[in-house]
Amino acid sequence: MLEIVQGDNLSFLQGCAAGAFDLIYVDPPFNTGSERSHTPIRAVRDEQGGDRTGFGGRRYRTQGGQRRSYDDAFDDYLAFLEPRLVESRRVLASGGSLFVHLDSREVHYAKVMLDTIFGRASFMNEIIWAYDYGGRSKRRWPAKHDSILWYARDPERYTFNYDAIDRVPYMAPGLVGAEKAARGKTPTDVWWHTIVPTNSRERTGYPTQKPVGLLERIVRVHSNPGDRLLDFFAGSGSFGEAAERHGRYCTLVDVNPAAIEIMQERFTGASFRGADGAPVIRVKEQIHETA
Repeated sequence: MLEIVQGDNLSFLQGCAAGAFDLIYVDPPFNTGSERSHTPIRAVRDEQGGDRTGFGGRRYRTQGGQRRSYDDAFDDYLAFLEPRLVESRRVLASGGSLFVHLDSREVHYAKVMLDTIFGRASFMNEIIWAYDYGGRSKRRWPAKHDSILWYARDPERYTFNYDAIDRVPYMAPGLVGAEKAARGKTPTDVWWHTIVPTNSRERTGYPTQKPVGLLERIVRVHSNPGDRLLDFFAGSGSFGEAAERHGRYCTLVDVNPAAIEIMQERFTGASFRGADGAPVIRVKEQIHETA
């Protein structure tokens, strides 16, 4: 079951019971200092009035979709994040984990803050998500990675399903033998995974959408079927799709009406219906008052 909540995430968290969730993943705004936006486009065959030429000389006309955006500028970013991360620790189950997805602008400051909230012993990993896509700066090394900080509520007791880890190819299979090469190896704390391609069926048109494949690894390894999961910066809902694919219950919270609209569209297809044909999502507005 997927639950989508429209409203302020701090107010939502303050209304949750302690220990309510077994796994929390958040992908907060990165504080880039500007508005993040994306306008999806698609090309439609039009031999008479097309504005693009494709394979074999075929003509296509460009159609623009609805512009999606959100504000990504904060006067005091850590002051914005801190009360939400404090609450995330409270609502985590005793064996639960928190994953915070950031980029190089704020991740170092956020880690120091999380060490204070959770205790340094609860820091388990900094996972580097590396991808090789997009523009190339000529003035510095192109930034092609994000950081995902993993904190365990209890560093002596947390979910880590080693057997659920997907295998990746050896870079030099000839050095390890045919059997090991066929089996592959477990990943390290550097995860190579492409972004959501522009022409992918997975793409929703929401800015900064994360690939489901990346989040499935977190869901499989750090939770169990039937667990309660939470993403309170839900955006396009990719974490919810990863959770639903693997039999977890997930609550998705976002204040942006565009995000709610995209998630509703995303989860109303045939693949997101139960055995009785009913949708697997429930949408509600935030009912808690801000403290």
